[in-house]
Amino acid sequence: MTNLPLIQQSKRTPRPANGQAASVGHERWLEQAAGEADHTGDESLLEFAQEIAVDPAARALLDAVFGNSPFLTDCILKDIGFARLLFQGGVEQGFAMALGGCDSAAVTGDMKALMQGLRIAKRQAALSIALADITGQWSLAQVTGALTELAERSLEAGASHLLRALAERGKLPLADPEHPTRGSGLVILGMGKLGARELNYSSDIDLIVLYDDECPHYADIREHLRQPMVRLTQDLVRIIEERTADGYVFRTDLRLRPDPGATPVAVSVAAAESYYTSVGQNWERAAMIKARPVAGDIEAGERFLSHIDPYIWRKHLDFAAIQDIHSIKRQIAAHKGGRTIAMLGHNVKLGRGGIREIEFFAQTQQLIWGGRIPDLRLSDTCGALDALVRAERITAEAAQEMKTAYGFLRDVEHRLQMIEDMQTQTLPKDEAGIERLAVFLNYPDAAAFQRDLLHHLHIVETHYSELFEESPSLTVEGEEARGNLVFTGGENDPDTLETLAEMGYQDPDRVANLVRGWHHGRYRATRSERARQILTELMPALLRALSRAGSPDTAFLRFDQFLSRLPAGVQLFSMFQVNPRLLESVAQVMGGAPFLAEQLSRRPGLLESVLTEPDVTALQSAEALQSDLAQALYQANDYQDTLDVVRRWNNDRRFLIGLNILSGRLDADAAGPLLSLVAEAAIHALLPQVEQDFARLHGAPPGPEGAPGGMAIVALGKLGGQELTIGSDLDLVFLYNAPIDAMSEGPRPLSAVQYYARLGQRLISALTVQTGEGDVYPVDMRLRPSGKTGPIASSLESFAKYYADSAWRWEFMALTRARMVAGPAHLTAAVTATIRTILTRPHDPAGLVFDVADMRARIAREKPGKILWDVKLGRGGLVDAEFIAQYLQLRHASENPDVLHQNTTEAFARLIAAGYLDPADGAALIEATRLWRRLQGLLRLAIGEAAFDEATATQDQKAALVQAGGAVDFETLKQNIEAIAARSQGLFETLVDRPAAAHKPDTQETTK
Repeated sequence: MTNLPLIQQSKRTPRPANGQAASVGHERWLEQAAGEADHTGDESLLEFAQEIAVDPAARALLDAVFGNSPFLTDCILKDIGFARLLFQGGVEQGFAMALGGCDSAAVTGDMKALMQGLRIAKRQAALSIALADITGQWSLAQVTGALTELAERSLEAGASHLLRALAERGKLPLADPEHPTRGSGLVILGMGKLGARELNYSSDIDLIVLYDDECPHYADIREHLRQPMVRLTQDLVRIIEERTADGYVFRTDLRLRPDPGATPVAVSVAAAESYYTSVGQNWERAAMIKARPVAGDIEAGERFLSHIDPYIWRKHLDFAAIQDIHSIKRQIAAHKGGRTIAMLGHNVKLGRGGIREIEFFAQTQQLIWGGRIPDLRLSDTCGALDALVRAERITAEAAQEMKTAYGFLRDVEHRLQMIEDMQTQTLPKDEAGIERLAVFLNYPDAAAFQRDLLHHLHIVETHYSELFEESPSLTVEGEEARGNLVFTGGENDPDTLETLAEMGYQDPDRVANLVRGWHHGRYRATRSERARQILTELMPALLRALSRAGSPDTAFLRFDQFLSRLPAGVQLFSMFQVNPRLLESVAQVMGGAPFLAEQLSRRPGLLESVLTEPDVTALQSAEALQSDLAQALYQANDYQDTLDVVRRWNNDRRFLIGLNILSGRLDADAAGPLLSLVAEAAIHALLPQVEQDFARLHGAPPGPEGAPGGMAIVALGKLGGQELTIGSDLDLVFLYNAPIDAMSEGPRPLSAVQYYARLGQRLISALTVQTGEGDVYPVDMRLRPSGKTGPIASSLESFAKYYADSAWRWEFMALTRARMVAGPAHLTAAVTATIRTILTRPHDPAGLVFDVADMRARIAREKPGKILWDVKLGRGGLVDAEFIAQYLQLRHASENPDVLHQNTTEAFARLIAAGYLDPADGAALIEATRLWRRLQGLLRLAIGEAAFDEATATQDQKAALVQAGGAVDFETLKQNIEAIAARSQGLFETLVDRPAAAHKPDTQETTK
């Protein structure tokens, strides 16, 4: 039997790594042969199998299959008849038979038969190629070429079948029915290793499917061509990769097409040309080096590639383009794990010193020089290395070492994949697995294999690291990037996902997908080539800056939203490059201030504020603010413009104040009056505009007999006390002075009650409705008489009567913060006087103190402050301080009205001056109130309404809180908070709780 061609042509035969598997394989060999002989009636098949089993050379080859590869074992045992052909005719004949099977399958009219025929051909080809490889009969180029030819024949068979089927159903005319793909305009480009004729043993095939809708015979269906071509592509993928009982042909990947996240699986030739010539990236240029029409309309594919040839091979590259190509190399180079190469678990493709570094070593230099040196325009890696030597771009020694390493690593890759037909390039993670792989590679032991492997990996690493050695590395603040940050290609790089996860991103896939979308030019800011080049350089610093946020994913998504609204990107990205502090500031906004991030996304021009650190002293004058807003309103052409201008003006100034808080230049307590003045200016500007617009339909506002009408705006809560935070809403009350039966005079007259209710609602809408510029502030009307059930606007008379007869004690407390912010002078004066009369009404001391204590206890039950950082509701917090101030004002205002003031700390100062509050206790309450305001304002800015969590807080957030609290460190701040809260709680108990317990009233009558 030793005269068998398969045995005679073998140059080596690996020994079995698993002797037991080899023995079991021989048993199954004879069993399968007997069964197949019975099924076919071919007794000679069993005789052949028995002879092979006892022939030493033939048995050794079977041992190599059975003892090293479960996949090849299945292939050879499923078809003993084909195995006989291989032994007797050799691998060349076996592979030819497999290709013939592809061609035969193409002419079948049945999809199921086609799929079965292609899978049988794949199994036969896989066995033929593997035996040719492991026995040393074929070179690497022959092995990869055969795998490539199999893929081409399979794709052509599938495409021909599908085109023919569409034609038979009348869906698509054919230029040449005998050869369906000719002139069809269906372009199937092979990319990567398929395009370069370098397919590995268990490889995906990277495809780009295009269709030429300019083909003359498509003239009548041109507008409807996309749907059948997309469906054809989907069916082709199914034919090639769907797993059936017979296996699969090839896994397919269509993600190298133009912008795969936003385009169908088949793209028109015109759209693809437009994409590559306008927003195509350098890594896509690199990918196109290997592009080749592999099936379908070959001529149309070649025409397409010739059209984009100037995009791929540029005769002139500017400095920025070269830097971008350098950055591709440096991204690949930023591997995780320092400079060591670990043997166990090393990835021979993607790892340090691996196949990809050899490919990029050639491709990056091809990109730079190929436009001027046509001889460099080769798709295969080894050919490109030789061409670079001839062009004197690398040394002959470097090329030879890289080619030798390439061949070695590809052999290792193939053995890894032959074992289980898995697309893997990762070495075993245990010593036993390394030993088995070494045996399959025909090494005497693992140590010899390891020596050769490390030798080649280090050589590749050395040459690759020297490439563009003079270009700057991708670093962040001088530190080497901790891992890959590669956003090229059509799929997410696993090492990059790992790096992003280590940086703190919870959804690295989403982050990577969005970044690749930036590089695809999906946003206006990233559509220019220059913008994408700068962005490539910025990515490590940008991602590192955003990762420092409490929630890196949230910060990243806010930055993505910001980027999506930019009209252009080059200027901004360049600013980030030359001013890293600006990038850090923007990242701080995105991660630490939701409101500021939203405003920055809405108005990118606000970046100037980030850059210039503007002063806020101009915001301290109500007159100056109102004048500034009035000037801005000159550009408003109509009511809608007015709403937008006020929003833009208001939010710009809130952004400016918030930015100063975030940077520490302004504490949140001092920001309260500034934010209040800005809000008042907005109300002051909107009220007359709303009144004027309303009056066009309903006439001037009705007033008392012989006097003009109008509506007064009363602020309560934080606006009343001039203590607004970034996240506050506006507590408002609307009052008017007109008889109930008074009517307006207009096209549609209204009674006073209806008029002011609708006018008030119109003002609320003007403040709260969302336009393209956002809103002004949320409005809360629940503090009006009768709360939610009361009218939107009340007459001054009914307002006074309500507080005389019906108001609850807590409503008197809330009224201590009432302050006029807009309205006609005669009405605001009357309202101010009425409120003062209400607040100076005597209260029963026992009933008052009891009601205050009871309300605080009720709040503690319903909304307890559960954590230290709940500075509003926690015991000893802001609510306690405000309740003390309001109680003492109501308690003593009847005898000394001067104690009344809307601001809590000012009220304490007046109570101290009047002798109603011990100076030491008052100073402690003022200190506590200011601290709570500083902390609350900062937390509202940083995390909104969410509870502060120390465990997830960033160091920047903690440092800002420390600064706001005037402490030396975070632990000291917590101790200070606990101490100040305890003292404030003690004062509440002394001034409110204990007196309330001692003087509990006999009835509940005092609650009103």
